[in-house]
Amino acid sequence: MAVAPVNKVRQVVEYALTRIPAEKIHLGLPNYGYDWPLPHVPGTTKATSIGNLQAVQIAIDNNAEIRYDETAQSPWFSYTRDGEQHEVWFEDVRSYRAKFALISEYGLAGLGVWQLMRPNLPGWLLMAGTFWIR
Repeated sequence: MAVAPVNKVRQVVEYALTRIPAEKIHLGLPNYGYDWPLPHVPGTTKATSIGNLQAVQIAIDNNAEIRYDETAQSPWFSYTRDGEQHEVWFEDVRSYRAKFALISEYGLAGLGVWQLMRPNLPGWLLMAGTFWIR
């Protein structure tokens, strides 16, 4: 499934707001994706953590169509390499925009980005155009 499906993030925010004032909550924003080998075996299968731009490059390299899950508000695709099937979930400007909307909708204090070491110019540009960054 998605790294941070917006429908689940919304549930966490709504619960947090029952315990913590909105002005003290910062939403965590993932700056990475996961490349899962399939079939998934709980406790055994391990995903590879990848950058969002790396995910797009994997899709290009494998001629995979990037799809968008409307419920999770997250991009994903599948591909096969060396006979092994993979499913990749990652973040893009559409998924970031959906998460940014939660910050405004619930009046949260702001956001923090997980994994700053992976370049993501589209995400940074959207963030800079949406929020005051310090």
